[in-house]
Amino acid sequence: MTLMKPIRAALALSAALAASPALAEELSFAHFVPPAHIITQTIVEPITKAVAENSGGDLSIRVYPGGELGPGPVEQYARIVQGVADMAWGLAGYNSSQFPLSMIVELPGTVDAAGSGYEAMWRVYDQYLKGEFVGTRAIALWTSEPNVLIMRDKEVRTPDDLKGLKIRVSGAFPGEVISALGATPVQMPANEMYNALQTGLIDGIMTGGSAIHDFKINEVARTYTTGPSLGNILFYVAMNEARYQGLTDAQKAALDKSVGIELSKSGETGWNQRAIETLDKLRADSSKVVIDLTAEQSAPFNAVTVALTEKVLSDLEAKGLPARAVHAAMIAK
Repeated sequence: MTLMKPIRAALALSAALAASPALAEELSFAHFVPPAHIITQTIVEPITKAVAENSGGDLSIRVYPGGELGPGPVEQYARIVQGVADMAWGLAGYNSSQFPLSMIVELPGTVDAAGSGYEAMWRVYDQYLKGEFVGTRAIALWTSEPNVLIMRDKEVRTPDDLKGLKIRVSGAFPGEVISALGATPVQMPANEMYNALQTGLIDGIMTGGSAIHDFKINEVARTYTTGPSLGNILFYVAMNEARYQGLTDAQKAALDKSVGIELSKSGETGWNQRAIETLDKLRADSSKVVIDLTAEQSAPFNAVTVALTEKVLSDLEAKGLPARAVHAAMIAK
């Protein structure tokens, strides 16, 4: 009889373990900016909440902001591929050579013609872009609000005002825009913009208006120019493909339901709203100069930048890439 008690206890424990649910799976999400950045409100919180709800708690996301899993915005994509992070947020421009077709959405006039960047990207992802996300899968794709010119002191009203200046850009295609306008592009990560502008390493920045708030550029920049067609910036959230494939079917389904076009829309909507609010505050600040160029005043810029879009597409085609097909599909509403 004495032997039966431990046997019964073991059997009861075994039955309890068999009946209990498997341990929940936790995914890591890395990014390089502080929690106050717009990504928290528009991407991090929506995906975290949706995954928890859609999986019934079987899948969760733990966020590592501010470079906790490794500093350096440029290295974010490598961290996904290497499995340091299961997911990460990044800019395609930081790895321009890897994303030549994806970055077509950044070209001047493309998002305007497409209606939205996130729709343009998902329209062509499966057919044209999936292969550029080596070792990963895109789970959110969207673009920034239109690029603006942010200057330390110089007032930019015509393309001639840019000649000879050093302007920070996020990637190769924006760099071509700045070169075509007569300035010198300086490619650097967003978290270096503040110091570079403050110290005079650069004269200005071309980026979306939301970055003015998120990186406190208003503290070191006096003048801002809006209106010309200067393109947009492509953002992604990607996930390690092997990590995705290692999830259960139920976990994959919960994740798939939580990402994609709706998450992308949340990012793009939030970025645009932040830009509007930021520029409105600058217009109300007497110590700042916001130059809102009219369509007529923007025309000399646009004559250069729209022509550049055609040149870039031709250059990509010459390399054997289906650039015009991608561009046409992106803008086909």
